[in-house]
Amino acid sequence: MSRSPRLSSRIGQLARGHNTRGLRRSPELTLSDNNSSIVMNWQLSSYFGWGVYGIQLMVNWSRQHNTLMLTGLAVDESLIDLNPIEWAMIRPAVDASRELHERFAPLRGQQVAINRPVLQPLSDDFFSTGRGAHDVELCGKPNLGITFFEQTLFSAQGRERAKSYPLIVAGSSWNHMMLEQERLGLNALVFQGVDPTAFHPAPKAGWFNGRFSVFSGGKLEYRKGQDLLLKAFHIFADRHSDALLVTAWASPWPSVARSLDADPTLRPVSFLADGRVDVAAWLRANGIRPEQFIDLGAVPNAALPRLYREMDVGVFPNRSEGGTNLVAMECMACGVPVILSRNTGHLDLIGADRCFVLERQAPIEGANHVGWGESDVEEIVETLEAVYRDRACCRSRGERGAAFMRGMTWSDTVRQLTQALEPFL
Repeated sequence: MSRSPRLSSRIGQLARGHNTRGLRRSPELTLSDNNSSIVMNWQLSSYFGWGVYGIQLMVNWSRQHNTLMLTGLAVDESLIDLNPIEWAMIRPAVDASRELHERFAPLRGQQVAINRPVLQPLSDDFFSTGRGAHDVELCGKPNLGITFFEQTLFSAQGRERAKSYPLIVAGSSWNHMMLEQERLGLNALVFQGVDPTAFHPAPKAGWFNGRFSVFSGGKLEYRKGQDLLLKAFHIFADRHSDALLVTAWASPWPSVARSLDADPTLRPVSFLADGRVDVAAWLRANGIRPEQFIDLGAVPNAALPRLYREMDVGVFPNRSEGGTNLVAMECMACGVPVILSRNTGHLDLIGADRCFVLERQAPIEGANHVGWGESDVEEIVETLEAVYRDRACCRSRGERGAAFMRGMTWSDTVRQLTQALEPFL
């Protein structure tokens, strides 16, 4: 993460000069409390990746700094599952965030400038993915981007959006490489992490009574490749009556599951009356017997370690990952052997003998899918069979994966992020 003097000088110039034009017409709020140094502009939640990322940044920032990391979005405590110590650690930041939100109230719907750096979450084509509490458009001094993008066709407007940030922090080497190749401003690479006090190897509880448990997690969508796993598991389960598919596919955006209907060989995804995906109905419609799957629904992050440790293998035939796949990282940290597709963000996790790799990656057509890969269903089946046959080898890879993940903690994430953001703080 070291920088040349020239690069550091350029960052300093941008830090001083960015976002000054146009803000004079916006209401400005001054945060005089020296305990508040930076604001992230996305929601805290224990139920999806960005939300977990935000919670861990807030917790670990308070450990490493004498300042608080606030959130620009309203805090819904029903979405946050933390132990009392963690709550005590972030309570000052949550309370300070709510005080900031009260100041937003009379400015509803307006662009609001504050005298602190703001971390803006950037999705595909560098759209900022959310507005602040009371629907304010929050602008920092400066705005800094955090991105985990999957789509690789950048519009002219998207390029301009990217270049408007003095710094964009990428969550994977693949994202970072794309930004560098496209010459989209100054960028830094900072991986997500895991909490090693929770996600680590430990004894199983034996919930599944000797069944061979296959785990699949992440929101249900085409990009995650659950359709490929479904077809592979169908074949594998017909051969092994003890096979059990355990799914955690819930997300706050169930409609994206319709993207899986692009696969004409499968029945369409089923939905409940309230709009949630009916995972059980979809699996049954595609030939998975009821006794061979368990759908867990929405699981808070804090409950996942004990769940992961019950698994014999985690399977991730993802077509693309803008980050390093937090669910796969957590499985690895718990000593669970994982099967990873060799593409995009997974490349940062793949290494000799610490996971099983889906090598056969067919390219996916279109300029929007550079670097994506289509895993081969037969290879998924073959790899599951190899894991099933040789449990000792499987455990050994799980142990090496856990050892690797001890070098990718949330504490490391905040340390690296601090270094990247230092000129702007």
